[in-house]
Amino acid sequence: LPITLTIAAAAAVLDVWLAARVSRLRRGYKVSIGDGGNEALLRRIRAHGNYVENMPIALILLAVLELAGGDRRILWGAALLFILSRILHAFGMDRASPPPSRLRMFGMIGSTLALVILAGYAVFLLYQHPAALR
Repeated sequence: LPITLTIAAAAAVLDVWLAARVSRLRRGYKVSIGDGGNEALLRRIRAHGNYVENMPIALILLAVLELAGGDRRILWGAALLFILSRILHAFGMDRASPPPSRLRMFGMIGSTLALVILAGYAVFLLYQHPAALR
């Protein structure tokens, strides 16, 4: 599963980076648990949390599609869109709103689009070759 393994490695690096961004602010604001009422820290915590909430389903879909013989171009495209969108989302979460950050918006749209592509492709593969996948 070379695509899934590559993206899982990128996902792990991204997770460490997001956690480090939270830790830096925690040290700076001297907050060990929670957000201490600090909006900037809350935004970083949520950027990391949102990533952790969404990444597992992306990796599961990617792995299953790769095992099912999905088109590598579609898998690479959706996977890279997801990873890059999560980076945009993280930077976008640094900006207080209103107005909403464009980076956050593009990150949310790209992440959702990647998940919809992977989910739709899974259904397509299942019904395109139902006997081969059962």
